[in-house]
Amino acid sequence: KHVLLEKPACLTVREIDELMALSRDYEKTIFVGYMRRYAPAYLAARDELPAHEDITHVRIFDLISEGRHFLKKSQNVLYPQDIDPAILSRGAEERDTLIREVVGKDASAELVRAYRGLTALSSHHISAMRGLLGEPRRVVAAHRTNGGANTSVTFDYGHFACLYDAVVDDLGLFDAMIEVRSNTKRVRIIYDTPYIRSLPMRLEVTEAGPLGPVTKAFGPLYGDAFSNELETFHRHIMEGTKPLTDLADSRRDLALMAEIIARMRESGGK
Repeated sequence: KHVLLEKPACLTVREIDELMALSRDYEKTIFVGYMRRYAPAYLAARDELPAHEDITHVRIFDLISEGRHFLKKSQNVLYPQDIDPAILSRGAEERDTLIREVVGKDASAELVRAYRGLTALSSHHISAMRGLLGEPRRVVAAHRTNGGANTSVTFDYGHFACLYDAVVDDLGLFDAMIEVRSNTKRVRIIYDTPYIRSLPMRLEVTEAGPLGPVTKAFGPLYGDAFSNELETFHRHIMEGTKPLTDLADSRRDLALMAEIIARMRESGGK
């Protein structure tokens, strides 16, 4: 069967290595769903980026509130009530065991929460970062605050740094953006919320001009990232082509997340 996996496919590098070994000769499509990499604004931004050697700085942030702040105002979500509590309990225990493979058996609740955030919210932008910029050389620094809900990471790209911040609060706002700068150009991909489908995403490009900065706004781009993702999955199935977001790609995200946790342990203890 063709398979679409929710990002980041697994919680540990060990698990994904086992999957990759099993899928080596698998002839069907295995696609990992990183929907932000299929958003129209993201796809359009790739053609607007400064040349890689001209990039001077990148900042990425997720300053958000959880879905309940948005969904209760916009749609009725049906939650199943017929799942055996024992199954839910066993799933939670297994998830905790897998997380502690990465953060350590002695890890604090803060560090566990930080890793849960990395593999949930942050996995979108870590993957999107790599899709735009390529692989970072290393994680220079990482720190968590607010009980592990907030994360700050610095990625080393050689001649520039990429700064990532994730903040989760109860303000009821969603502010997510990727900004890539050179000395004369700024490209911004703006995601207002991923919780409500078909809301527009924005792409803004600002360049230095003879009379001062000139900003071009693309859109609003109403194409739905989830729909685009599914259409891309279907195209790979029909054409027999290889997805960009496959297991090997997801593995690189998990390896970076493990490195982030290692830096967090160095800066903030277990």
